[in-house]
Amino acid sequence: MENLHPKMPIRPLEGIRVVEFAGLGPVPFCGMLLADLGADVVRIDRPGTKPQGASDIQGRGKRSIALDLKAPTDVAIALKLLTKAELMMEGFRPGVMERLGLGPAPTLKANPALVYGRMTGWGQDGPLAAQAGHDINYIAITGAALAIGAADQPPPPPLNLLGDYGGGSLYLALGLLAGLTHARTTGQGQVIDAAIVDGAVSLMTPIYWLQQTGLWHNERESNILDGAAHFYANYVCADGKFISVGAIEPQFYKILCDKLNVSDEIQTSQYTREKWPVYKAKFTGIFAAQPQSHWTELFAGTDACVAPIEDMHSAAQHPHLRARSSFATPGGVLQPAPAPRFSQTPSRIGGAPPDIDADRDEVLADWGL
Repeated sequence: MENLHPKMPIRPLEGIRVVEFAGLGPVPFCGMLLADLGADVVRIDRPGTKPQGASDIQGRGKRSIALDLKAPTDVAIALKLLTKAELMMEGFRPGVMERLGLGPAPTLKANPALVYGRMTGWGQDGPLAAQAGHDINYIAITGAALAIGAADQPPPPPLNLLGDYGGGSLYLALGLLAGLTHARTTGQGQVIDAAIVDGAVSLMTPIYWLQQTGLWHNERESNILDGAAHFYANYVCADGKFISVGAIEPQFYKILCDKLNVSDEIQTSQYTREKWPVYKAKFTGIFAAQPQSHWTELFAGTDACVAPIEDMHSAAQHPHLRARSSFATPGGVLQPAPAPRFSQTPSRIGGAPPDIDADRDEVLADWGL
């Protein structure tokens, strides 16, 4: 399941120099995405940081240099690196980089074409900008959290995928690459204010569109996509495993109903909302009668939109994901392979995670410092 191309072709971001200030959450994941795409990502670590070895998945393909950003000599080295970079990213609270002497003003003065990426939860301004928070808090104020989950339960935390990584890392990557295109065209860099709250609100655009068209009710568990509909829900199987059903379109719903051998009433009244609780209870009983493997085999090769729900280990063994090499195991560590796919410049894992400060001399030499 390795994702290393044997001929090692050029990757989409080959030659792009990126400085990443080490941190937690969205920034290291964004840096990993850029490194997978071929960027030379140099991570500025804190001296004395305990190395994670091969388990530092988000550090794959990066290089490390340790700098004490409270020491003027090391701050000077960091600034020199930024003069050679095209992209940079940091995830500190607003004002921290300014206090270190590495804020946008001196940095863009030294390198006017630099794209300066700032990743925070609340953003660089606003009443909450200086306040602590985490993913669960950021998505709480955006309308996203309360649109998820059962009506009679508190909203479940969707891991930190919706906020930190969906609304954070991916929007930071988008902003950096858009800024890079502009800078290469005009020679003018800029600051990217990537706030998780902004990204999470943006991700809710399709749901706001559904609401405006009358297809979404501002009530939990009362809509097609939030678990209320019997044809778009997850069910427990006889063996305690789960099966997913997503037969939204009538032609797919018909296949589902035919396979389950349900009544004509259920087949002909898919979108009768007041019947959904009754039909869902019926489907719950049907799926609970057989193990997951039965349902997987029954719906194999059909367009009923039914699939087994895998865990993080069994997912790597799913035939479809194995065929696509969606996972990799460099150094024996199971991890997601690079995405997306490129026909001419395939991305790949560029190397093992770096040891702290292991690349200092090499980086300084390569970057002309």
